[in-house]
Amino acid sequence: MDHFAYRDGQLYCEEIAAGELADQVGTPAYVYSERTILDHYSRLAEAFAELDPVICYSIKSCGNVHICKLLAEQGSGFDVVSGGELFRALQAGADPAKITFAGVGKTDREINEAIDAGIGLFNVESEAELANITRIARERQTQVRAALRINPDVDPKTHKYTTTGKRETKFGVDLERARRAFEDFGRDKYLRLIGVHLHIGSPVNSVEPYVEAITKALALIDELGKAGFELELIDIGGGFGASYWEDQAPLAADYAKAIVPLLRGKGLRVVVEPGRSIIGNAGILLTRVQYLKSSGDKQFVIVDAAMNDLIRPSLYQAFHFIWPVCPAGGLVAASREEDLRLEGTGLVDVVGPICETGDFLGLGRHLPAVQRGDVLAVFTAGAYGFAMASQYNARPRPPEVLVCGADYRIIRRRETYGDLIAAER
Repeated sequence: MDHFAYRDGQLYCEEIAAGELADQVGTPAYVYSERTILDHYSRLAEAFAELDPVICYSIKSCGNVHICKLLAEQGSGFDVVSGGELFRALQAGADPAKITFAGVGKTDREINEAIDAGIGLFNVESEAELANITRIARERQTQVRAALRINPDVDPKTHKYTTTGKRETKFGVDLERARRAFEDFGRDKYLRLIGVHLHIGSPVNSVEPYVEAITKALALIDELGKAGFELELIDIGGGFGASYWEDQAPLAADYAKAIVPLLRGKGLRVVVEPGRSIIGNAGILLTRVQYLKSSGDKQFVIVDAAMNDLIRPSLYQAFHFIWPVCPAGGLVAASREEDLRLEGTGLVDVVGPICETGDFLGLGRHLPAVQRGDVLAVFTAGAYGFAMASQYNARPRPPEVLVCGADYRIIRRRETYGDLIAAER
């Protein structure tokens, strides 16, 4: 479901050889396929077309302003969780009416910035936040639209750090508190509480948790309707998966097949907030081998990318498929399997140069023989790759490159040493 493929023993991103890109822009480097981004967006829009949803791309997954602009041109709205993400969306030319603002700790400054921008919806996480936004709106004598994020106590069966729909997490309010919140705030003149919001976690690689959560939300909406609160919107959040290995995640059509019938004919405006499912498989991280090292029975491939560039393996124990862009002997992996073992490969740990044992990109991988100077591709790195990158160990962050057919452009330059201390001068 992407436009990264091996031809004649070389990895191509669309029509450009990944090895040539590495030579031209250096490593490490993030490389995105424009065609993949557009394909994934259009597949999702088509899958949910019957509901005519507002699709709000989740900026947290990959917020490069050029990528956001590309999606805005397709009609996408944006899901933001900070003032900085709101700024990125507006810089990309987003329609403010198609921006949703979530997050448990919105500051007064961020709330005022969002009101100034004229965003379409606040997704509110607590009674205290409802009270604060109501106060600010009343002081400004302006009306704002909001949805209450409910916590349906549904297990999305993903990593505990990215599970957000269980009762014990910091997100949203439980169903009983939601009923009281509508009684307390649902008739306010300045804060129009028009809907409910769900976001149960990410990645969610099955449809059942969505069915359970949406079913609970619809029951709450019906109950509130009987109490006199006529809601007009349901935001079902995002969290749709991306396949880090072969066929791991459902297709957009699979999610829609389960979700659309639940919402059909309900008279509700539907908002969807995809991120990973659009950008995850649209990006790779290119990294060059620096050294080979043996330690007892362990074999290490030391590369120039590190946990500051891609922290997901260290933070979440996340799997990213790794393979040379020009594998020795033309040994091309026919599929990106989690435990791929081909004849002619050896067991290695792919590690970075940062001074922590937790600095790795892949452990216990069977790879073709590599040597100093070879380039490896780390796949499915588009989501939460550069977005979570840092300057730890005083390492400048890598560039971001967008490929379109046989052309490419640098959409974020490689940082310099000067950038490391620019804010300290």
